[in-house]
Amino acid sequence: MYQKFFKRLIDIVLSGIGIVVTAIPMLVVALLIKIDSPGPVFFKQKRVGIHKTHFMIIKFRSMPVTAPSDTPTHLMDTAKLLSPFQEKIRKYSIDEIPQLFNIFAGSMSFVGPRPALWNQYDLIEERDKYGANDVRPGLTGWAQINGRDELSIDVKAAYDGEYVRKLSFLFDMKCFFGTFFKVAKAEGVSEGGPSRK
Repeated sequence: MYQKFFKRLIDIVLSGIGIVVTAIPMLVVALLIKIDSPGPVFFKQKRVGIHKTHFMIIKFRSMPVTAPSDTPTHLMDTAKLLSPFQEKIRKYSIDEIPQLFNIFAGSMSFVGPRPALWNQYDLIEERDKYGANDVRPGLTGWAQINGRDELSIDVKAAYDGEYVRKLSFLFDMKCFFGTFFKVAKAEGVSEGGPSRK
């Protein structure tokens, strides 16, 4: 009952409230992005949704327009690409806020496996072993608070599988509130590869 009804209802209500509450802060961030570097305010990218369908995720643009658009950022040498402002909004996940619209529309949930890039075939295949492609992807998830970018593909998929097995209101709350501590400490962010400090 929770997964089929209440989880979606909670997503709709909280994302709607979130959109209203963050409207002015999002306008401020949008203005700073325009001032900081040329290009659009938002960045859209094809991601893998529930049952391996595709959808367009929306974020604040946090990289130059010349950056590769379909390459996982932990594989890029972002130290040479990002401005100080872009580093900050990525470090504290401010660029993720527009995904409230994805949640409201139903392509994402607040909690679930992070949506893979359409061409991350190894991660998608590994998640199939655990049924992790058959739940709605999330803004945050169990893997996010257990290592984020620092996790290898097999470990990340295993955490996603654990999330699927334990999926419940209380476990979602554990992931949701655990995320705030991780974001505040900027733990698990690995730009340009795991060794980047």
